[in-house]
Amino acid sequence: MTILAVDAGTTGVTALVVNLEGQIVSRGYCEFPQYFPHEGWVEHEPEEIWAATLVAVNTALGTLPTTVDRPTAVGITNQRETIVLWDRQTLASPRRAIVWQDRRTAGICDQLRSDGYEPRVAALTGLRLDPYFSATKLSWINLNEPAVWADVTSGKLAVGTVDSYLVAKMTGGAQHITDASNASRTLLFDIHTGTWSSELCDLFRVPIDCLPTVVSSYGIVGQTDPSAFAGLEIPVAGIAGDQQSALFGQGCFEVGTSKCTYGTGSFVLVNTGHTPAASSTGLLTTIAWQEPDGAIVYALEGAVFVTGAAIQWLRDGLGIIDSAGETEALARSVPDSGGVVFVPALTGLGAPDWDPHARGTILGLTRGTTRAHIVRATLEAIAYEVGDVISLMMREGEVAVPTLRVDGGAAANNFLCEVQATTLGVPVQRAQALETTGLGAAFLAGLGTRFWPDRESISDLVSSAQTFEPGPRDERVHQRWRAAVERSKGWAVI
Repeated sequence: MTILAVDAGTTGVTALVVNLEGQIVSRGYCEFPQYFPHEGWVEHEPEEIWAATLVAVNTALGTLPTTVDRPTAVGITNQRETIVLWDRQTLASPRRAIVWQDRRTAGICDQLRSDGYEPRVAALTGLRLDPYFSATKLSWINLNEPAVWADVTSGKLAVGTVDSYLVAKMTGGAQHITDASNASRTLLFDIHTGTWSSELCDLFRVPIDCLPTVVSSYGIVGQTDPSAFAGLEIPVAGIAGDQQSALFGQGCFEVGTSKCTYGTGSFVLVNTGHTPAASSTGLLTTIAWQEPDGAIVYALEGAVFVTGAAIQWLRDGLGIIDSAGETEALARSVPDSGGVVFVPALTGLGAPDWDPHARGTILGLTRGTTRAHIVRATLEAIAYEVGDVISLMMREGEVAVPTLRVDGGAAANNFLCEVQATTLGVPVQRAQALETTGLGAAFLAGLGTRFWPDRESISDLVSSAQTFEPGPRDERVHQRWRAAVERSKGWAVI
């Protein structure tokens, strides 16, 4: 018996087939294009996400060993906050998805903040007014695309995050659902009552009827249509936003356990149990997952928008590396960054600074600067960004972080893990399987179908591969980093 996990990330879709021992027995991956039609805009074509999903799933199924059973259920995890519209009958999308990294709604957020709405929005959602979240993207469509919006208000178009869209496609349009972890990222969901908020929907002018039904994060919530989904007729039994899924995949079931996923961005989450922990200086209160009985588990989150994407930019934008895998050797080829500091605010700053008008900044360049210095500064920046978030968690949230569990593609970089441990002053434990986002989706679906009987049986499957101990920390380096962050702020409006 096996479980299929579909991990629809920001740049590609991964499909994993996981066995009873929690081992990945086959996988598939397919990238899809990114669109940048204007400065600060980021879009995806929904049909290309779906096409990549089918390629990844068919690859995973096609490489499944003949001795291994085909999947009996599917779990879904996804890039969060990205908003998708599709026709309820044809499932075709009338416009591209607006991606979580998109900054076009900064002005809308500024106006709502100026009008005094942020305290109430934060009280209901645990979030803040920032283009990162879904609701202002819908407000923008309402203001700028009246023909599309008319189809939303008439009920012709469904609205949802990427998980909702994938479930609709997998089930042939039979289901329009999302789970509580994804709903909690929209600015439209009351995280205390566990329901869509009519007050927030009115504020952002979003018809509540266009939104998906909110379901628990695990348990059977639909059935895939074999004619639509790779010949599979299996239950959809797990759904979670990617960062919450990684928290689950790391086995962070106890209050106080924490993880950091190095993906396109980096996201630090700590389990706070059934009590939402409020933040006043940049952290987010979010739903980690919802149990089938309706009980909600909360998390405190720090969101860093650009980390792995900065490595991708070095490769695709600057062309100074050929692959992410060469960054470790390049970083180690120089004794330090040569005074270079890179603030990768390529889509603004997330926690703890929250400035959508910040822009990427490289300081300290000299004639002696080489690509190795810039690569090293980029890896150091990732560690510094995450370090700032965790320091805030420990200070404001009164959360102890005796160790940090890490996963995601960049966690394979030993240099990054070493710098992260030194920056935090605590050991960093790297997961045995770095694809814990996908594993979390598999664990949720497996728990939802009793493939695994309880969380304890899942905890037994989670293990770390290596622990990185902290070295001596030079506080001057951090001070220089913070000075560079301050210089990056507000650049887009100068």
